[in-house]
Amino acid sequence: MRKKVLFGLTAAVLLAGCGGEMEDSNSESNQNVSLNQDFQEAAVHDPSIIYADDHYYVIGSHLAFAKSPDLMNWEQLSTSVSSSNLFKDVNVSLAESFDYSRTDTLWASDITQLKDGKYYLYYCSCEGSSPLSTLGVAVADSIEGPYEDKGIFLTSGTKSVTGETFDATEEPNVIDPHVFYDEEDRLWMVYGSYSGGIFILEMDSATGFPKENQGYGKKLLGGNHSRIEAPYILYNKDTEYYYLFLSFGGLDATGGYNIRVARSKNPDGPYEDANGNAMIDAKGEEGSFFDDEAIENYGTKLIGNFEIMNEQDIPVGGYVSPGHNSAYYDEAANKYYIIFHARFPNKGEQNEVRVHQLFFNSDGWPLITPLRYAGESLQPLESEEIAGDYTFYKMDNAIDAEYEEELELTLTASHLAYGQGGGYWKGSELPNESSLVLNFNEYKGYFIRQWDEVNGGETTTFSGMSDEGEVLFGIKTTGD
Repeated sequence: MRKKVLFGLTAAVLLAGCGGEMEDSNSESNQNVSLNQDFQEAAVHDPSIIYADDHYYVIGSHLAFAKSPDLMNWEQLSTSVSSSNLFKDVNVSLAESFDYSRTDTLWASDITQLKDGKYYLYYCSCEGSSPLSTLGVAVADSIEGPYEDKGIFLTSGTKSVTGETFDATEEPNVIDPHVFYDEEDRLWMVYGSYSGGIFILEMDSATGFPKENQGYGKKLLGGNHSRIEAPYILYNKDTEYYYLFLSFGGLDATGGYNIRVARSKNPDGPYEDANGNAMIDAKGEEGSFFDDEAIENYGTKLIGNFEIMNEQDIPVGGYVSPGHNSAYYDEAANKYYIIFHARFPNKGEQNEVRVHQLFFNSDGWPLITPLRYAGESLQPLESEEIAGDYTFYKMDNAIDAEYEEELELTLTASHLAYGQGGGYWKGSELPNESSLVLNFNEYKGYFIRQWDEVNGGETTTFSGMSDEGEVLFGIKTTGD
């Protein structure tokens, strides 16, 4: 089912809202950029990214592994746990984990290069129907292994780290690790999925293990089996915030999986969303199980289900249950990326890796481009490049399988917006930033030229966020 949203403003209000003539901060001509038109796909569920040996690598659940020189063309290195995948013999090396968690596979992994130059693979195994899990680390000289197991350092599901009976409503399922250095070169691991919530531990950079006497660490959010998982933290030097990305909902095609974000000045929190909600309060009601209603208003939702239709009203693009992301800053190119797995309309549980650019608006919040990365860069646009007919997708807080609200709008070169909504668009003091004002709600973000796989050509897209943390995607549907 597709949700619809309607706005209504008169032409007089539109013109009054524009305040007469406006200075166009996008007045310079867009540079011609050759965008990638062909992609080589890879299937890595829960992709965690690392750059090494002139390639981007993603590792995920079941030791799925892939690499790419450009984030567009992927080489699949493995799809499942096998005896020779990254380990000399994974079944022997990780026998203790498999025995404890009563499984023969691994869940979301993470690879980090520590100061000694070695690669540390943080692996986790989980029974699945319960938080019976292990979290350990293995080390290699090469990104592609072979890795030598250094041992398990956390378990869940039987006894707590205190030696008491494990309480799954308060204590974490020890999976979904992300290990990172902060701006003071301290090493951290954020982790957790469902159960007792998301936790963070300070790590010992010399050993790759947690520092002593922390137990499970500090809780950041979650509890009472709320469906929150896949934490990943990225720092932005310009905004001086740490951004905690999370996935809410269930990961399958009907689970309503979606990516959310909160931020803090400190790696270990406290974190807040764009509405000022304290994330530590995001948890299910006591005694509940998968209480989505209790958590849906926490975390700023960046992307959920949306469906791109062709002229015959057939779904040919968009995403279903996009989530479990990692993120990366390329200092040389000065670009931020978000990497996640996605399912697709009418394609069941098939999933693939997708990479999109991230841009930060003048309020310091990240925005995802509506279309996948094809080599584009943010450039000034002429008003005529922005003008045209668009389909907009409005992200709501729901955790469900429905597609996001749509509205059809026309943007004019004279800065008006009309159709299933009304308002205007304008420039900003921040280079290349624009605002789209609809029904008196201002969405601060960016217009950018992107590659449109559906129509086989370049188009203009928009990503913006309101002061209340509501995200709007727009894709221009008319030719230039």
